[in-house]
Amino acid sequence: MFHALTGCDTVSFFAGRGKTTACEVWTALPELTQVLIDVTTAPAQVDEDATQTIERFIILLNDMTSTSTDVNKARCKLFAMKNNVQLIPPTSAALKRHVLRAVYQGGHVWGQALLPAPALPSTTDWGWVKMSEQTYEPHWTTLPEASEVCQELVSCKCQKGWTKCKCKKAKLECTQLCACDGECCKN
Repeated sequence: MFHALTGCDTVSFFAGRGKTTACEVWTALPELTQVLIDVTTAPAQVDEDATQTIERFIILLNDMTSTSTDVNKARCKLFAMKNNVQLIPPTSAALKRHVLRAVYQGGHVWGQALLPAPALPSTTDWGWVKMSEQTYEPHWTTLPEASEVCQELVSCKCQKGWTKCKCKKAKLECTQLCACDGECCKN
């Protein structure tokens, strides 16, 4: 199991980045190997130091020139550069939940795969929500949905004066992110 954590040949695809990019970032961040070994061999909880190293890996995976150590600040910078939410890393809150689920699977489930009666902790402590007696779903983030708290990110691709404006439909004014420069809302 542990050899998979120490060799770049095992990385195949991560968040839209290919094997070569992930391997280059992993090589540039050698402390990541020990963090991954630690959190999967003794998965009591993911501490702050491990979280910071994983966040740094995610930042570098998206921007190799970044000096940021805060994934949320890196998101803002990348969003300003790319103007596409699909091309930026997850929030710190979403990343922490993802890491918890991965550690649960890698450390607890796979780590006890050969035991006849594995002693697994509650999944609800590791990034899952119990929906019914037999159903669990990922708890994606502790943050509210962006559309509820960040309506200024709604933008349209309207040509000037188009009547089917996405912003109008959402009962919002056009913003600087809109292609129409606010002209839709002036009509």
